[in-house]
Amino acid sequence: MKFPAIPADEPLRLETLRCLSILDTSPEERFDRLTRLARRLFSVPIALVSLVDANRQWFKSCAGLSETESPREISFCGHAILDDGILMVPDALLDERFHDNPMVTGQPGIRFYAGCPLSVANGSKLGTLCLIDVQPREFGEEDCALLRDLARMAEQELAALQLANMDELTLLSNRRGFCALAQHALSVCRRLDKAATLLFFDLDGFKAI
Repeated sequence: MKFPAIPADEPLRLETLRCLSILDTSPEERFDRLTRLARRLFSVPIALVSLVDANRQWFKSCAGLSETESPREISFCGHAILDDGILMVPDALLDERFHDNPMVTGQPGIRFYAGCPLSVANGSKLGTLCLIDVQPREFGEEDCALLRDLARMAEQELAALQLANMDELTLLSNRRGFCALAQHALSVCRRLDKAATLLFFDLDGFKAI
């Protein structure tokens, strides 16, 4: 098995992902409708909107799968975000990167994977819209075009989240974004039994700027 490499823009990518305040949030219909549609259009048992965090891939929407996350080191999506195009794996058992991957040899028994990277305005690839089948299969040009279209729709939803949580002028978190980030940070601190520190500063005369 080959572990996914780390993207060159990893610090910016992770900062961008966390500024969206989307990790560990509840399911949302705007993402769930995309994975339901993907399952139906491609006749696959599993479709995911997967976001690649520092050490895990977390599923914002998972149609056909009960798990909500898995380790990044065994993720297919960790490989998919390294390139602009669709990562296509017709038969995982015949691919040296994945043939002995626990997600292939165990549950959910992945044989086919197609993942389209999800990018945001600064170029960071935050995750994928991906299709999974337990049987090997082929994927044609028309299929690829349709998957890209669905991925663009997912990107539009991520862009809407970014606008809702970020000040357009400074590109810093607004009040809503800060509250979500703070809650996420405090939850992580509680889970890891670590202390939390808040640093506050003000900019005099900012309106003039």
